[in-house]
Amino acid sequence: MDEMEEGKHKFLEMVQGVDGSVQVVIPVTPSNSMFLISLTKGPNRKFITVPEDDIIDLPHDTSIRTKITKTIKDAIAAL
Repeated sequence: MDEMEEGKHKFLEMVQGVDGSVQVVIPVTPSNSMFLISLTKGPNRKFITVPEDDIIDLPHDTSIRTKITKTIKDAIAAL
């Protein structure tokens, strides 16, 4: 598994840890070094942007995990 796939997998784990009923769609490749990630719960959908570098560093960097976790929790709370 390359760094990008490892980061995407970690992101999915983090979302499931916050709310297991949320569906996640992560694009295969970033656009302008950003991933536009879709979070869906029931009929509600929220999009968040995550920098490509943050996805790559996610499995290994605690500060990035903390920042992304807050973003995930805020987005899910808005669903």
